[in-house]
Amino acid sequence: MINMSGVDLNLLISLDTLLEELNVTKAAVRLEISQPALSAQLQRLRKMFGNPLLLPSETGRGMIPTARALEMQAELRELLKGLQTLVRREPAFDPATAQRTFAIATSDNAVLSLGLPLIARVAAQAGPGVQLTLRNVVSSRIAAELSDGTVDLLIGSERAVPDTMRGRPLLPDGFVMAQRKRHPRGPDPLDMDIYCALDHALVSTSGGSLHGYLDEQLARLGRRRKVLLSVQHFTLMPAILLATDYVCTLPRQLAARFSDQLDLFELPFEVQGFTLSAAWHPRNHVDPASLWLRGQLLEVAEEAIETGKRAAIGIPAKRLA
Repeated sequence: MINMSGVDLNLLISLDTLLEELNVTKAAVRLEISQPALSAQLQRLRKMFGNPLLLPSETGRGMIPTARALEMQAELRELLKGLQTLVRREPAFDPATAQRTFAIATSDNAVLSLGLPLIARVAAQAGPGVQLTLRNVVSSRIAAELSDGTVDLLIGSERAVPDTMRGRPLLPDGFVMAQRKRHPRGPDPLDMDIYCALDHALVSTSGGSLHGYLDEQLARLGRRRKVLLSVQHFTLMPAILLATDYVCTLPRQLAARFSDQLDLFELPFEVQGFTLSAAWHPRNHVDPASLWLRGQLLEVAEEAIETGKRAAIGIPAKRLA
């Protein structure tokens, strides 16, 4: 470890100016300090280096450097230039040459909606030094993982964004009911009685629960549906629906990807949707690498919104085919 105790970098700047001017008064003017203050700094410099450094000129005008001062002058100037470059250099991130691994916490629903096109964009624009790792969101740990740097970016429902993190909305979404094509129920629109009587499967990302967000909404209306199956991953549900007569209420963006295999229906009651959002630790807010990744994600979200708008044209109000 470098030990800089007792070293005042401001003194080195003063020494550089003194060696250039060889005059305390002129050097003090350039440094915008008083002559007595600079004289006091010179005394500290002499003590620090164990050398007089500057001596009064025999002519009585200005000062002359000692051999030690002349020996260190060029090295001191290069050192200060390097420090100036370090402080003033604008940080940059070049995805083509950078070495960076981004850890993203997300759900499989968000992966299908935003993660896949994000992966494609990164693969197309970044070099082999830029890597992505995706992991499941664990609500109880996500704030700590963002804080300690285990996770760089969260992509999920706005309800998953910790209050202590920076964030922004990406993609609004809602819910539709899905059933396999040629389901015994047929293609008729839903009403509340039919919806509640069907055999439902649901996705519980935390695992194991047979009671979800939609059940809370129904309870407020004094209704209850029949839930017979719970799985932890959204991507399992289309295969389950194709193999059974279960129905499932899914995020609209995800369900639309399987509309060639599933019939999709508007719900028979009002339910608040959600917004897929991004969240990150405040320390990464202006980090160039993080800014680049979030910029790619934002463009992906904007493209998804436009695609959704185009797909919505001409969709029937009750059944989404």
